[in-house]
Amino acid sequence: MAATDRSSPPPAKAVVSRTVLRQQIKELLLERILAHQYAPGDRLVETRIAQELGVSQAPVREALRELETLRFVESAPFKGAWVREVSDAELAEIYPIRAALEDVAARAAAERLAGKVAPLEREVRRMAKAKDLHEQVEHDVRFHRLIVEASANARLIELWGSLQVEARTMITALRTGLDPVDIAKRHEPIVDALRLEDADAAGQEIRRHVEDFGRMFMDSREIR
Repeated sequence: MAATDRSSPPPAKAVVSRTVLRQQIKELLLERILAHQYAPGDRLVETRIAQELGVSQAPVREALRELETLRFVESAPFKGAWVREVSDAELAEIYPIRAALEDVAARAAAERLAGKVAPLEREVRRMAKAKDLHEQVEHDVRFHRLIVEASANARLIELWGSLQVEARTMITALRTGLDPVDIAKRHEPIVDALRLEDADAAGQEIRRHVEDFGRMFMDSREIR
């Protein structure tokens, strides 16, 4: 989709610390795209965003590159960057793939963890006490990464990493609007199964967990 001539400024000036990180800028831009504050075809001007946020252009440029990797943004030489039109189906296609990978990972992890789930329990507690969306997503992703890495399957770990789970989890959290306590509780059946070293239950629970979020995401139908 070609960029339109118009360049839409954000509806309200955001208050962001001068020490804002690339990740925070990416999350802010992603939130605006998902909320249609930036519409498909709108130009995303580095200098304007940097000036608004009170940061240099470098972290803005890096954030835009990451959003392009996620296919929310497109760019072209001498034209800059603009918001790409994204469908519900395109955003939802990652859920069944992730569910299948984590099913395999959890079954292997159930044996290798040998019931030692203290690190997972810690992430669930931290998830429930998260002060903001960034912190909630950080602990959510770490929880799932611990299980995937516990599988000790290098190829599976590599494939899971290629799904860009952190950004996808952020998208899910923004769209479903669940609070941190609810999110944390939804991880507990997975921990229980791993504590009992029940590979079948662990696989089933984590698959159900990911698929449920996929269904909730589609039910929100905020993006067309």
